Amino acid sequence: MWYSGKYDRAFKEVMLKEENHDILKLILEKIINIKIEEMQILNSERLKDNLHIKGQRLDIILKTNIGKINVEVNANNKEYVHYRNLAYLCDIYTHDILVGKEYDGNMKYIQVNLSYELGKGNGKINKYMVKNEKGKIYADNFIIYEVNMDYYMDLWYNEKEKEVEENIIIVMIGLEQKELKRLSEKDAVVKRYMKELDRVNEEPEFREYMSYEEDQRKITNSLISEGIKEGMEKGKQETSIKIATKLLEKGTTIEEVMDITGLSKEEIEQIQSSD
Repeated sequence: MWYSGKYDRAFKEVMLKEENHDILKLILEKIINIKIEEMQILNSERLKDNLHIKGQRLDIILKTNIGKINVEVNANNKEYVHYRNLAYLCDIYTHDILVGKEYDGNMKYIQVNLSYELGKGNGKINKYMVKNEKGKIYADNFIIYEVNMDYYMDLWYNEKEKEVEENIIIVMIGLEQKELKRLSEKDAVVKRYMKELDRVNEEPEFREYMSYEEDQRKITNSLISEGIKEGMEKGKQETSIKIATKLLEKGTTIEEVMDITGLSKEEIEQIQSSD
């Protein structure tokens, strides 16, 4: 399996490499529409350093001339994702905004979320800020940009060449290997990005980590499926017992209750004895 930039770990392994910071800079400038003059990676956790600490997050936290930027990749739109991402940005914010510490109102705290499964009709980039119900901004330096990757993937799959060309630096992020190769024929940056993803995918440590993550996902999904199945069976049983109780109260025979509910004679007799 080849892991594209849709996978958080793959994308960040590419972007955390110093030689690729210029690519990350281009992506961020396209999204937030602000020129970034200086950029330094903070608090990064490299895969090779924490391979055996399974489940460890791989952070992209940047110190720039406009403030600090946190980058997250969200492969799904589960309910908890927004709460989790907000917690990440709040953690960065609270570490800097302390009582008694000199406050710099020009320092922005920005989170860029590259999000999938939002639906192509939910806009390109949604910008979130702290405001009241009348739209008055409470804090103008706390900003979340949610990039709807479904919108950009739709440009590619519907062959909207002009729009793809205009947004090529974002479109490339979510493409699979064959698609990325096609796009790389038109752009040198895309070609570099593809080669870096190829490099990451060939690293044994990376593949070991991703295999572990996939195994954990399958185990979790299996447990969830079993839990749902068990819950459904339990619910069905409880419903049958309630129906049987009502039927017995109306004088229905045990044989008839067995036919209607599917319960055994022993189960029905137990219901009778418990009344």
